[in-house]
Amino acid sequence: MAQFFSIHPQTPHLRLIRQAADIVREGGIIVYPTDSCYALGCQIGNKEAMDRIRTIRKVGQDHNFTLVCRDLAEIATYAKVDNAQYRLLKATTPGSYTFILTASREVPRRLQHPKRHTIGLRIPEHPVTQALLAELNEPLLSSTLILPEDELPLNDAEEIRQRLEHQVELIMDAGSCGTNMTTVIDLTEATPRIARLGKGDLSPFGITNG
Repeated sequence: MAQFFSIHPQTPHLRLIRQAADIVREGGIIVYPTDSCYALGCQIGNKEAMDRIRTIRKVGQDHNFTLVCRDLAEIATYAKVDNAQYRLLKATTPGSYTFILTASREVPRRLQHPKRHTIGLRIPEHPVTQALLAELNEPLLSSTLILPEDELPLNDAEEIRQRLEHQVELIMDAGSCGTNMTTVIDLTEATPRIARLGKGDLSPFGITNG
């Protein structure tokens, strides 16, 4: 049975944040809010928890997880970032973007794209997420909370509770996050490319879809 925290979206109580971080460290799966929509999260090195998220979402081994990071320094630990990429990241983070970058040696092989050796990373602009990442002091391995029978991510915490209370360890209710997923930007080549059009504004990149 999942624990259920009602948490303020702007000024989250530190006690609840610490409890959530402890649940992650102990191998639990959490549902947490972001600046685009709710997500499933677990500890970066926990293969069992990662496989449980795959089961919840009914996705295969080729499913791409995202590393949700606190800041640019953390992204630079887990991805190879050149000067041009860094300038783009600095101008657009935190925000509703997921960036595809070449993975560094810090990223376990099972988290990388099997052929391209890339990883998706993001820095969300949500006080609850930022507080949780600061307490964890490492990225959160994440996947959008969209269930296989649904067209959109789940957005109502009570519905999430009804459908997932026996499959996760914690649900963090911070109110509505919306249902618009992040814009995914592939930065692995000279010209940025949109891999998925979502919530993030395209104007900083000077590119069009496709």
